Amino acid sequence: MADMKVKREIERKYEAGDRALPDLTGVGPVAAVVDQGVAELDAVYYDTADQRLTADGLTLRRRTGGTDAGWHLKFPVGPGVRDEIHAPLSDTVPPDLAGLVRSRVRDAELLPLVRIRSRRGIRHLVDADGTPLAEVAVDAVRAERPTGHGRTAQWTEIEVELADGGDPALLDAVDKRLRKAGVRPSPAASKLARALTETAPPDRPRPTPDATPTTAGDHVLAYLRAQRDALVALDPAVRRDEYDSVHRMRVATRRLRSALRTYRNVLDRNATDPVRAELKWLGTELGRDRDQEVLTERLTTGLDDLPYTLVSGPVRTRLRTWSQTAHGDARGLLLADLDGERHLALLDALDALLADPPLRPAAAGKPAKVIAKAVRKERAALSALLHQALDLPPGHDRDLALHEARKKAKATRYAAEAAVPALGDPAAALVKAAKSLQSLLGDHQDSVMARRTLRELAGQAHAAGESAFTYGVLHGREEQRAAEVEARLPETLRTIRKRKAL
Repeated sequence: MADMKVKREIERKYEAGDRALPDLTGVGPVAAVVDQGVAELDAVYYDTADQRLTADGLTLRRRTGGTDAGWHLKFPVGPGVRDEIHAPLSDTVPPDLAGLVRSRVRDAELLPLVRIRSRRGIRHLVDADGTPLAEVAVDAVRAERPTGHGRTAQWTEIEVELADGGDPALLDAVDKRLRKAGVRPSPAASKLARALTETAPPDRPRPTPDATPTTAGDHVLAYLRAQRDALVALDPAVRRDEYDSVHRMRVATRRLRSALRTYRNVLDRNATDPVRAELKWLGTELGRDRDQEVLTERLTTGLDDLPYTLVSGPVRTRLRTWSQTAHGDARGLLLADLDGERHLALLDALDALLADPPLRPAAAGKPAKVIAKAVRKERAALSALLHQALDLPPGHDRDLALHEARKKAKATRYAAEAAVPALGDPAAALVKAAKSLQSLLGDHQDSVMARRTLRELAGQAHAAGESAFTYGVLHGREEQRAAEVEARLPETLRTIRKRKAL
């Protein structure tokens, strides 16, 4: 992805109609409006035949003309905010951009969907020093379907895009001036959205809104769909190595696995168990990199907290080398997994499961009965596992038992999350209690893994003739931290047992 550039685009769109652009001089810090001439832009937007990218708010286009000719892929970030990824001009979709949309496109073909040509009048809003604050574009737009099936459409719109590092308050000030002049915000989120609507064939089918969940099955399926959507949406973020994206994608796989297991009274496990197995595989692949990130942060923080008098030898250098080597290996393997057929097959299997769910008779039951029963079962199992772990003496066996309790705490939390829309506050309270317990047990497990890594690094340092003293200090601190966590667990267990209102 070395040839690609990423830009955060913050803009607002307006209907120009037959109104002229008002003078924006004096709006906030705007000292002058500088005419930059006219550009002729020609863009072809690509999507699958069933418009999978458009459905998720993504746009992929090949544009010529202007100062940024090339391929542009835009991801929605928030209202009026998108991340635009730019790749050099080529005849076909660049492989790196194709990879970023693969979780949505899969084996479908990317086709030219709409052609939009714009005659763009460009003006820069600058401050007293001549520094650009924003760009205002007045676009005379013509849209048509490349295949000729559909109508053409023409309109004029105004785009106000904030300069890099600009103050968003300027957009509010410009908005106020434009509205005063009778210019109104565009009802369409983008040129593509408007073009698709206005050039669509007359017989285009209209989407039907999702019904409000009523049965237990409705609620479980709604939760599963949300996690499936998160899994798909996070794929490009992981490929771009965005902060915390691996963790969030891994959580989505866990939520899916947990819900399919917890609600086996709703969905036939003969159909869901193979999907759960594949989700476990993906979670393991994601965990390789995520676990490395967590360990690195924990060990680095522990080292930073030590007085310099307790740091002996090149500890920081060895830790950095260990981290970089492991991260590079893990990331390469993960990207290969995301590009593999097994990952696409999993996404297809999830889609098929949700399109034709294998519902059991209990799926038609009332949520207050069916879902509550499943959540209570998870809570009881968690309570039993944690009680058994705390009865063991400190050491390896207790560590393993607490790790199992941690996994059950996650399952209980996710089961309660799925139940919140149906059961309300009692389920939400259990989510909070289970999350607190999961956090404690997670801290304990991280300490177990940190101590194992410290022993390995100490062995490497000793073999290289370096001092292993600091690794021993860090190991002792981790032991103390784990003991403090274990001391807090009985009270947390009592809190979990009190959640009996479900």
